[in-house]
Amino acid sequence: MFLTISTTGSAQRPATDLGHLLHKHPEKAQAFSTSYGTAHVLYPEADAERCTAALLLEVDAVALVRRGKGKGRGGAPDAALAQYVNDRPYAASSLLAVALGSVFSSAMRGVCTARPELPGAPRPLRIEVPALPARGGADLVRRLFEPLGWTVTAEPVPLDTEFPEWGDSRYIRLTLLAADLTLAEALRHLYVLLPVLDDAKHYWVSPDEVDKLLRAGDGWLAAHPERELITRRYLSHRWSLTRQANERLELVRLAEADDSEVEDLDNAVAPEAEDEEKPTPLAVQRREAILGVLRASGAARVLDLGCGQGQLVQALLKDPAFTEIVGVDVSMRALTIASRRLKLDRMGERQASRVTLLQGSLAYTDKRLKGYDAAVLSEVIEHLDLPRLPALEYAVFGSARPRTVCVTTPNVEYNVRWESLPAGHARHGDHRFEWTREEFRGWARTVAERHGYAVEFLPVGPDDPEVGPPTQMAVFRLGTPKEAKAA
Repeated sequence: MFLTISTTGSAQRPATDLGHLLHKHPEKAQAFSTSYGTAHVLYPEADAERCTAALLLEVDAVALVRRGKGKGRGGAPDAALAQYVNDRPYAASSLLAVALGSVFSSAMRGVCTARPELPGAPRPLRIEVPALPARGGADLVRRLFEPLGWTVTAEPVPLDTEFPEWGDSRYIRLTLLAADLTLAEALRHLYVLLPVLDDAKHYWVSPDEVDKLLRAGDGWLAAHPERELITRRYLSHRWSLTRQANERLELVRLAEADDSEVEDLDNAVAPEAEDEEKPTPLAVQRREAILGVLRASGAARVLDLGCGQGQLVQALLKDPAFTEIVGVDVSMRALTIASRRLKLDRMGERQASRVTLLQGSLAYTDKRLKGYDAAVLSEVIEHLDLPRLPALEYAVFGSARPRTVCVTTPNVEYNVRWESLPAGHARHGDHRFEWTREEFRGWARTVAERHGYAVEFLPVGPDDPEVGPPTQMAVFRLGTPKEAKAA
C-alpha cells in the first residue's frame, strides 16, 4: 500500500521544507509500528527544487484477521482463504488513512514547532496513489476532490491488460495536483476521503468517529456538495451517527453564513416540543410479521416451538381466529414466566381452554405435536449447536409435519448496522451461530426439498439494500415434492 506526496521549491523556499512539515527527516528512512503492520516513511528525492515523501504500509494480513477475531466485515465468517487473500495489503483504504493520521499526526494538525511559519503557507502539492478502490468510479473521485481545489487525474485500472474486453476494475490510479493548499488540508482530505471511496472500514465504527470526522473535515466538509455521501460512507452507513454528523455540520455551515459562533447558533435553537417518535422494536415487528403469515395461512391450531416467556403466545391469544395455541419450551423457568405473563391462573375458562404450555425438547420427536395447522420457530435455531440441527429438522418437518412452518433467525450481515454491537460479536451470548442470507436460504431449501415443503423468504424489519433485513424469515408450506421443488 503506497502513497507519495511531492512539492516543488526554490533556493529561497526549498522543497525540503516538506521534511519539517512532516516531522520526518529526508535523509532518513523510518519505520513505525501500527496495529496491522509496519509503516515506512522514505524520500525517493529530496533537494531544493523537488522533494517527495513516500508512505509505504506493509499490512500483516494474519494480524488483520486475528484482530477481527476471524470474522469478516459485519461479523460474517468469510471463506477461510478469503480472510487472507484480499486487496487490503495493496489498495489504499481505511488502513492507509489510519496510518496517515498516526505517522503524520502533527502535520495533519498543522503543527511545526521548529518552523511555525510553514504549516499555514500554501504550497504546490502532488499526491499519487497507485491503487485506490473507488466504489463509484473516476466520476465520484472527481466529485469528491475537485470542489476542494484539486486537479484530479483518475485513471481506471483494467482487470487484465491482456484481456481488455473484461473491462475496468473498481480500482484507479489517482494523481492530485493543487497550487494553493496547505499540507495539513491535503492530509485531512485524504484521511476522510480514502475510506469514503473504498466505502469500508477495517474497524468497528463507534460514536467517537463522528468527532474524528468533524475534526478532519473542519473548514471544508460542511460546505462540500457531496457532504451527505461523505458522512454516510465515512460512518459506515450507520444512520444515527450520520444524522448526528450532518446536524452538527449544518450548524457549522449556518454559523459560517451568519458570521457567528456555532455555540451561539446552537443555543438559539429551541428544544423540540415533542419527543422524537421511537422506531418500532424489532421484536414487535417480528411478531407482527409472524402473525401476518399465520393469518394468511388460515391456521387455527398453532404451535409456538421454543416459546420462551410467552410473548408470541400472548399475541396469538388476542386473535380469536387461533382456536388452539400450544407453547413448547425445554426450560421450566421460561414456562413459569410465560404462565405468569398470560395470567393462566386468573384466565377465564373459555380463554384458558385455547392455550397449553408444554415442556419438551425440539431435538426429539413428540407425538403431542402432530396434527397442527402451523408451527413457529422464532429465533430458536441459532440457539442450537449445528450438529443438533438435523434432529430439530426431523422432529418438526419429518414427524410433527404441520401444514405451515414459520422460521425466523438473525441475519448476520445486518450486524454492521447495530450501533451497540462490537464487530465480530453475535447478537446474543447464547447464539451458537448466525447465518448470512445465503446460508439460511441454502439450509431452508434443503429442508423443504427433503420433507416435501415449498418455501419462500420474507424480510422482517428494514430491508437494507446492502446487507438485507435484521431478521430473515422462511415460510414453509406442506405440498407435494414437485410443488416444493418448483418453489
